[in-house]
Amino acid sequence: MGRPKKTTPENFIKDVRRSTRRIFTAEQKILIVMEALRAENSIAEICRKHSINESQFYKWNKEFLEAGKKRLEGDVTREVTSPRI
Repeated sequence: MGRPKKTTPENFIKDVRRSTRRIFTAEQKILIVMEALRAENSIAEICRKHSINESQFYKWNKEFLEAGKKRLEGDVTREVTSPRI
């Protein structure tokens, strides 16, 4: 038989963070990124409002912009390679 798991303050905090982690839908992420693009408030204010870390916001922003770029590149490729009628 093994020993019971020793609970340290660090482990306790990690367990609390895991159990309280919020999951944002794609729509919520898009709305937050779009709110920042409108430039009515600073990024810091938007992150505080939605209780997210700025690094998380910048990750979503990068993913949002890259997805848009890929979509536009796909549309351009489709126009060039599609047969004319």
